[in-house]
Amino acid sequence: MQWTFLAFDSQDWLPWSLLLLSLTCETSAFYVPGVAPINFHQNDPVEIKAVKLTSSRTQLPYEYYSLPFCQPSKITYKAENLGEVLRGDRIVNTPFQVLMNSEKKCEVLCSQSNKPVTLTVEQSRLVAERITEDYYVHLIADNLPVATRLELYSNRDSDDKKKEKDVQFEHGYRLGFTDVNKIYLHNHLSFILYYHREDMEEDQEHTYRVVRFEVIPQSIRLEDLKADEKSSCTLPEGTNSSPQEIDPTKENQLYFTYSVHWEESDIKWASRWDTYLTMSDVQIHWFSIINSVVVVFFLSGILSMIIIRTLRKDIANYNKEDDIEDTMEESGWKLVHGDVFRPPQYPMILSSLLGSGIQLFCMILIVIFVAMLGMLSPSSRGALMTTACFLFMFMGVFGGFSAGRLYRTLKGHRWKKGAFCTATLYPGVVFGICFVLNCFIWGKHSSGAVPFPTMVALLCMWFGISLPLVYLGYYFGFRKQPYDNPVRTNQIPRQIPEQRWYMNRFVGILMAGILPFGAMFIELFFIFSAIWENQFYYLFGFLFLVFIILVVSCSQISIVMVYFQLCAEDYRWWWRNFLVSGGSAFYVLVYAIFYFVNKLDIVEFIPSLLYFGYTALMVLSFWLLTGTIGFYAAYMFVRKIYAAVKID
Repeated sequence: MQWTFLAFDSQDWLPWSLLLLSLTCETSAFYVPGVAPINFHQNDPVEIKAVKLTSSRTQLPYEYYSLPFCQPSKITYKAENLGEVLRGDRIVNTPFQVLMNSEKKCEVLCSQSNKPVTLTVEQSRLVAERITEDYYVHLIADNLPVATRLELYSNRDSDDKKKEKDVQFEHGYRLGFTDVNKIYLHNHLSFILYYHREDMEEDQEHTYRVVRFEVIPQSIRLEDLKADEKSSCTLPEGTNSSPQEIDPTKENQLYFTYSVHWEESDIKWASRWDTYLTMSDVQIHWFSIINSVVVVFFLSGILSMIIIRTLRKDIANYNKEDDIEDTMEESGWKLVHGDVFRPPQYPMILSSLLGSGIQLFCMILIVIFVAMLGMLSPSSRGALMTTACFLFMFMGVFGGFSAGRLYRTLKGHRWKKGAFCTATLYPGVVFGICFVLNCFIWGKHSSGAVPFPTMVALLCMWFGISLPLVYLGYYFGFRKQPYDNPVRTNQIPRQIPEQRWYMNRFVGILMAGILPFGAMFIELFFIFSAIWENQFYYLFGFLFLVFIILVVSCSQISIVMVYFQLCAEDYRWWWRNFLVSGGSAFYVLVYAIFYFVNKLDIVEFIPSLLYFGYTALMVLSFWLLTGTIGFYAAYMFVRKIYAAVKID
């Protein structure tokens, strides 16, 4: 199976879009992944483009030319799809001149009459600030991202001869480094490009395909680089050179240089992403997922056996009592049969939230399944996010239908207001939080800020596509026959006895959230690493399996919790079950705080605000998703058990 990846950015949480065509039209500069590789002939130009600058410490991406890098005579930005804009990608051309299978020992960039580049005090301060903030530069060649090779020794304690190198790859390359309170810039880039020679007939010219793009960044001071008038340079031999220091308090002079080295590789074009997707702890991932599967299904099996045996006994006793003339007084969950389907408070809001939950469920299921099949290739930048935005809008039909039918079941009458509430409640909260966060990102002049025209386009698509589809689904759902409840509701509600402490709502959330969270805990770690530390995530096969486990565990826990509640003669289960079923979202929030404190090195206010703002959206969405899954499982269960007993 061909696995794909997801390289998240901190701007990945702005949902929605007009451009289903744009996904194909705007990416015309790139091949369709897996279908049309680009063939190069000897000395054909291989264009090096820049994507952005990123840092896990600030979570703020910047454009490549926000720093005083060498610029070509004409700067050309690639047309971007919606996902790229939301991720903060700003793909632009660079002055690097690379020819297929043509070596370059050392070339000087932006050098006029053999003069070095002079950084002003303001530019020096900005470069120094970005280096101290641990920024990475991201370039692409033939749509393949640049990577820095890291060679780690797996067995340190053994003899030098027995040491084995563990090769890993870092996404992008570091802008610079600090040492003893001094700041150094990587001003020389050694590009290493690997090509695969295609098999051709004897009378045809060989063609080549780029299969890997590596870089070795170096810092070489001005005095150690010897440049001539032809823009060629000579690198210092060995380790005699000193790094290029950037003093933020004064002007700095330096050369920007690069070299190009080509190597032939046996890697075929179809497998060229495998290098980038190598994970050092993939065995841990396998073991953890299998462990989660075994534990969850084991616990689910036990819960199912217990609940089924208990229910059979209850139903047999209740039906037996009906046959006896002097029956004993009813007790347990049968006692509240006249109130269990009594409509709850705020039925419109409940049905609207559940409709948004169905919308999210359909979107996530389709996205994960399509990505698992390899259709969302890593070459298609922003494709996964764009697909998610489109799907969320179009799934509004199903969300509106389910919300409309449930609203009518709950004796609601104002269907137009209910449809508007479904279409705007959850998306409105998401859009509001993202707009506030976007204002802060604008203030930082980050490329992660969504441009105003894109914001207007998102609003137009929300009210022009999503809202009408929700109304359409709501109309047909409201007209459809409501859900058939097996028992009638009494006119006068019965009194609810005093509940035990463990029937408290917050205790129920804590109890119900443990099992679903345990099922997805390991996967959550990798997802957080992808979002906040700019790493690759590509194991969508695992993610699909975890999603199925999450659905099963949420459904089982929800059924158990509603059974205990009805046995305690508390028939107010509608809202409580929705809240309790989403209890794992509370643990996601706790884990996000733990991850922020222990894993990330964020100290500034705005990056912290971005982290917790996007985390709030993640927790809200996860609560809606799991709450909806648990609610519908419990609703089916309640209807089933009350249909199985004889009630006069």
